[in-house]
Parts: sequence; C-alpha cells; structure tokens
Amino acid sequence: MRRERRGKVETKGMNKNLLYIGGSLLGIGIISFAITFVLYGNKMKEQTSIGEEKIARLVQEAADSTKSISTQMGKTVEESKNEISNNANTVTNKTTTNTITKNTTTKNVTSNTTNTVNTNKKEETNKTQVITFVKPVDGEITKEFAKEKLVYSNTLEEWATHLGIDIKADKTTVVKASEAGTIKSIKNDPRYGLSVIVEHQDGYETLYANLLTAEFVKVGEQVKQGQSIGTVGDTATFEIADEAHLHFEITKNGEQIDPTTLIK
Repeated sequence: MRRERRGKVETKGMNKNLLYIGGSLLGIGIISFAITFVLYGNKMKEQTSIGEEKIARLVQEAADSTKSISTQMGKTVEESKNEISNNANTVTNKTTTNTITKNTTTKNVTSNTTNTVNTNKKEETNKTQVITFVKPVDGEITKEFAKEKLVYSNTLEEWATHLGIDIKADKTTVVKASEAGTIKSIKNDPRYGLSVIVEHQDGYETLYANLLTAEFVKVGEQVKQGQSIGTVGDTATFEIADEAHLHFEITKNGEQIDPTTLIK
C-alpha cells in the first residue's frame, strides 16, 4: 500500500514538475514570441519608414525628373518656336530682299528703258533740229555777201559792206520762208524797207527785206519751210537804185553768216 501511495505521490510530483516545466517553457515561449513580435514590429516599422523614405525619395526624383523633362520640353518647344519664327523671318527677309531686288531690277530696267527712249527721242529731236535753208525766191544772186570786203553801192555811189545777198526777182514775186520758224518781227526798216525776221532753232534768224507786202503772216505765227511770208518790192532806200530784188540775210546768235554757205 505504501508503494502504491509512493508511486502515486511520485507520479503526482512528476506531473507537477512536468506542468511546471511546461508552464515555464510556455511562458518562455510566450515571452520569446512577444519579444520576437516586438522586434519584428520595430523592424517592420523601420523597414516601413525606410520604404516610405525611399518611396518619398523616388517620388521626389520622379517629380524632379518630370520637372526637368518638362523644362527641357518647354525649352525645346520654345526653341522650336524661335527657330520656326527665325526661319519665317529669314524666309520673309529673303522674300522681301528678292522683292526689293526684283523691284530694283525692274526700276533699273524701266530707268534704262526710259533713258534709252529719251536718248532715242533726243536723237530723233536732234535729227529733226538739223537746219536746212532754201532760197526764199528763185533768181540770180546779183550782189554777194561782203562782210570782210567792200562792194560798190549804186544807190550810195560808194564802196560799202553788204551783210546779205540780193536775189533778183520781179516785183510782187512771192517770198517764202527759208526754214521753219516763228515770225519774230514785221517792221519798216529805214535802210532796208519793209522787213520780216523769222526766228529758227539753234539761234538762227533770217531777214527778208525790200518787200512790197507782208500781209501773209503776223508776229508770233509759226511758219513752215516754203510758206509764203510776203512779196518782192522796192522799199529799201539803201538799194533803191538797184533792180527789183529780195535782200536776204542769215544770222546765228547775232553773227552774220554768208547765206550761200547754208542754202541747199
């Protein structure tokens, strides 16, 4: 009976020890778990914090990168705009330059053409301004031009100069303009009688004296070569002793010229 009790007592003691050991192990396990949990939690927090910082850093880098890219894109866009604007200005300038050049060339061509036309006109005008004199009446020259020498005057009965030529013609013979011009004057000269002066180009003037009439023209009238301006008479007092004739003179810028050198 004692053995059985001892056995039971020992069994209970073993069970109690086992329970104590188990409880201790359980407690140690719980404490270990708690410690592990706390450490794990701290580590997780630390990792979480590191992850958040890393994420924040990545987000910031992404933002900076985006900003940089945006800035670069903005610069690129702005540069592209400027480049397009510059190209447009260049094209505009080229177009303007070409237009100006074309206009200048056109103006130069027009100017050259105008100058050529003007030159041609001047040449034509010069051609038309060539002076050609004809005899105002048909007839023999009875007294020649004598500016540097003396000729005998039947009326004055002396030797004197003669600044024109005398062309023999019957009284009332029609006198014609030796060259085209303008009637400058119609007057009664005390020496040469009724006289008509015609003004021509290049400073030339012609004098028709010893006329009977000059009723065909008036002062200021434009006359053509060969147009009637009067009739032969005997009104020149300095040549009254000579037979009927036309006294004819030519001057250039006031200088007396021998008519026979110009009459064609």
